[in-house]
Amino acid sequence: MAEFKEAPANASAGEKLLTWIDNRFPLSKMYREHMSEYYAPKNFNTWYFFGSLAMLVLVIQIVTGIFLVMHYKPDASLNAAGVPVAFASVEYIMRDVPWGWLIRYMHSTGASAFFIVVYLHMWRGLIYGSYRKPRELVWIFGVAIFLCLMAEAFFGYLLPWGQMSYWGAQVIVNLFSAIPFIGPDLAIWIRGDYVVSDATLNRFFSFHVIAIPLVLLGLVVAHIIALHEVGSNNPDGIEIKATKGPDGKPLDGIPFHPYYTIHDILGVAVFLLVFSAIVFFAPEAGGYFLEFNNFIPADPMVTPPHIAPVWYFTPFYSMLRATTSEMMVVLVAVVLIAAVLAALKSGAGALGKLAILGGAVVLAALMLTIDAKFWGVVVMGGAVIILFFLPWLDRSPVKSIRYRPGWNKWLYGLFIVNFLVLGYLGVLPPSPIGERVSQVGTLFYFGFFLLMPWWSRLGEFKPVPARVTFQPH
Repeated sequence: MAEFKEAPANASAGEKLLTWIDNRFPLSKMYREHMSEYYAPKNFNTWYFFGSLAMLVLVIQIVTGIFLVMHYKPDASLNAAGVPVAFASVEYIMRDVPWGWLIRYMHSTGASAFFIVVYLHMWRGLIYGSYRKPRELVWIFGVAIFLCLMAEAFFGYLLPWGQMSYWGAQVIVNLFSAIPFIGPDLAIWIRGDYVVSDATLNRFFSFHVIAIPLVLLGLVVAHIIALHEVGSNNPDGIEIKATKGPDGKPLDGIPFHPYYTIHDILGVAVFLLVFSAIVFFAPEAGGYFLEFNNFIPADPMVTPPHIAPVWYFTPFYSMLRATTSEMMVVLVAVVLIAAVLAALKSGAGALGKLAILGGAVVLAALMLTIDAKFWGVVVMGGAVIILFFLPWLDRSPVKSIRYRPGWNKWLYGLFIVNFLVLGYLGVLPPSPIGERVSQVGTLFYFGFFLLMPWWSRLGEFKPVPARVTFQPH
């Protein structure tokens, strides 16, 4: 049992209360470890706003979600006016609940804001090597949060029970039916019915409101704990713990509080300004944040002319659509070429090389035999799963892009342009030209990561300084 501390006789009531709490709960210890005595690099730049902004948006989504659940009814049956109850409850929130329209628009805008902030947060980690040793687990938790966020957004997307919600869920769930042997049964199990119905709505509501948020909060806590255990990365990719003063504190670090808590207020202020402008003046964002078809009640008998997911899913949706029968021939050729190169470079004996080639031939046969729709699902899922392996794909001798060869900046820039193009094509209706561009973009996306062990070691690297580069301002 820990020894109890006594507050000084002349202590204030607040100090006595804090001592009483500390004797029973490590409040001051947690504050010191994660705030006042957690040393962060002193050269953080604008890219480091997005971690705290992600926490802010998470709070916005949870709070607004709680208020929405008070009035929302997950019921797909028709009311007396012939409108689905779920859709009518959203309209009730928008029209009759005091400030309901504001809560709903904050939640819908917050969903897009969450993905914008998380995408920028991940981009910062990519260019500064924040996934490299010793932060592999921080990155893995981060990608798991991203995957969980995608699931949360997908389940929540059905709840308004509008036309695009209904048919978007119908299309996505039907993708699982392409899985050999178990696909049709799996799709029925996910829907809870043979079609998207009231059972589907209730399942998705349960996941969106209870299951996924619990997992998401757990992953966020794990992400922060892992980050504070190994320390934050910085634009130079230098470990500040390697250079400490006589007092044992990093010479290139400053306490997170009050310095970065005050610093982040600037990011929060700018974010809330932009966020409020969108909520009050353009909550639909031209149909990208809230699709116009979703203002029409779901009708199983009327299919929208063009079904597309929300913008934050469209890069991966483009990869799904790009995986056609023609694309499979190209992918088979890539697999066989990769197997030949792997066998030639492998230090294994003749038997091992034959095993590599044999495995590639079997995989190629499966790729040509199984429907391309299934491999489209694999490609779409693989585009996210491959991010988990990034710490081991990057073989560069330096972390930060600042000290990598100049052409790396162009390559990373081309990667982000490619991702944005894929996202834009996913919004548009299918077209022959769009299909070809999506196929090239998909190959580039996977090539960027799968060839990283090779290209990340090429070129002339700049010398990394022993201390972080920082100019007071």
